Amino acid sequence: MADQGITVLRLTVSEFEQNTDGAASTILRAVRRTAKAAQNAASLPAMSSAAAANPDARPHVLLFTDGACSGNPGPGGWAYILKHPTTGKVREACGAEAHTTNNKMELQAVIEGLAALSKPSLVDLTSDSKYVLDGMKTWLDGWKKKGWKTASKAPVKNEDQWRRLDELRSKHTIRFHWIKGHAEHPENSRCDQLAVMAREKLVADGIS
Repeated sequence: MADQGITVLRLTVSEFEQNTDGAASTILRAVRRTAKAAQNAASLPAMSSAAAANPDARPHVLLFTDGACSGNPGPGGWAYILKHPTTGKVREACGAEAHTTNNKMELQAVIEGLAALSKPSLVDLTSDSKYVLDGMKTWLDGWKKKGWKTASKAPVKNEDQWRRLDELRSKHTIRFHWIKGHAEHPENSRCDQLAVMAREKLVADGIS
């Protein structure tokens, strides 16, 4: 049995009768030791519930994403920034498509960011798209149960991307953070800049 802070004294009747003073002294010393052990235990920092539940914690990363589209539908771009707080490493990536929508680019940014992770991670995902965040947090499970149909029994738009996101989210623990777009959030502004650059390069290259 694990030590629960209880001291058990084993004295025979004859030992106790023959040496009452000694037995009392033994009990007193044991009580003092137990009290000191309890005091020391109380001074130790408490383990967080997360650490207790997951002693082998997954790598923690910050993922920032954004999408941009001209025309909606029209040419669009996506971008993400991955940050690893422990090492300070930062990774940026972006891409573009000739015929797309803003929602598709928002989804693609998250897909690309999560797919870039080489191992299951604890991900803090920050986006200005409530469509993406609400979908991942609230709608996805319901859509799956209904055979990829909405509450009104209509087919889920961008189903292929949502299916891919569902696959990726099962590999990671994701915490969701919404921010207002174009509000001078450094990483969100950088993602927007990268997405627009990717889109404009696509247009300049004449890819259609």
